[in-house]
Amino acid sequence: MSVKVGDIAPDFTLKTQDDKDWTLSAHKGKTVVLLWYPLDWSPTCEKENCSISIDQSLYSQNTVVVGISRDSTYSHNAWKRERKISHDLLADPMLFVTTTYGLEHPKVPFISQRATVIVNKDGKVAFVQVQEKTPEARDMVAVQAALSKLS
Repeated sequence: MSVKVGDIAPDFTLKTQDDKDWTLSAHKGKTVVLLWYPLDWSPTCEKENCSISIDQSLYSQNTVVVGISRDSTYSHNAWKRERKISHDLLADPMLFVTTTYGLEHPKVPFISQRATVIVNKDGKVAFVQVQEKTPEARDMVAVQAALSKLS
């Protein structure tokens, strides 16, 4: 069962592509966009993360954007550098955080679903979107609309 709008977002700490700790609660006071995706180097995941980096519409002084997948910090680092991804990529190799948020893939249990969770400045879940079909890109119009309501 995934987190729901209005829930307090479960706090967590994961490693970034640079092997540094990244903790959700350290960003309280800002809007945080958590972008779960199945795997680095896969076509849809690459297209989405690169588009987000080029478009920049999710980024602002008061918004933090991170990608989360089960890939290693090493894979994240190489992928981020090669594809020029702007946001941090968080490694959840054992899917502990993914499971806490209820976003493990129901048919492929070793990856996450493609999902977006927006946490508001007070640490509450303000938006949840889970893609029904993993190969399809997330609905960025809905994500941007949710973000604009929080501005």
